[in-house]
Amino acid sequence: MPITGTRHKGDSGEEQRIRLFRNDFLERTTTVSPIAFGITWVCMLALATYASWGLVTFVESVGLALLGLFLWSLFEYAMHRFVFHMKLTSNLGRAFLFLSHGNHHTQPNDALRNLMPPLISIAINGTVWLLLYLVVGPISSVIFIGFGIGYVIYDSVHYAVHQFPLRHGLLGRLKRHHIRHHYAREEGNFSITAIFWDRVFGTEVATKRR
Repeated sequence: MPITGTRHKGDSGEEQRIRLFRNDFLERTTTVSPIAFGITWVCMLALATYASWGLVTFVESVGLALLGLFLWSLFEYAMHRFVFHMKLTSNLGRAFLFLSHGNHHTQPNDALRNLMPPLISIAINGTVWLLLYLVVGPISSVIFIGFGIGYVIYDSVHYAVHQFPLRHGLLGRLKRHHIRHHYAREEGNFSITAIFWDRVFGTEVATKRR
């Protein structure tokens, strides 16, 4: 059963991870290391590549994969804005929001929760793959390669902006964009990688200079 997440200090004085479940097994499913994340997604993308092999020409594969990458960029924005930050007032709804995303805002730099746990990421991406198959048939696997690559880039960038002191270049800009979401205004800067969507949809958190 889920429990209310609380932060506390360990014997060493260091901040301990928020506990989300009383059950130890369920609690372990809420964390993932970068190595486990990498292994999971190498396997997932290899499966998609195998399923799509020979279905279309190389040029068509590139085009369909780019379509999948574009779909991911919209999905990333919509998921963060309309699911992770939806307004729910019931106890069950508030518990869902805290388990899915609220705990990240409470403890944003937890290295084992800056990547989405495989149980959740595979379920979400697998559902998208299935829906694509129902709509366009076998070539869905080619589209999903682009979608999956977009997801891996997203989660890798999200991990990096919370764990590394990125100050320059594109990664520095992405970090500043996301950190403003955490510490300036949560109802804005919903994109992690395709940050232009915040400008398109009017949810960009302006810098002080602007």
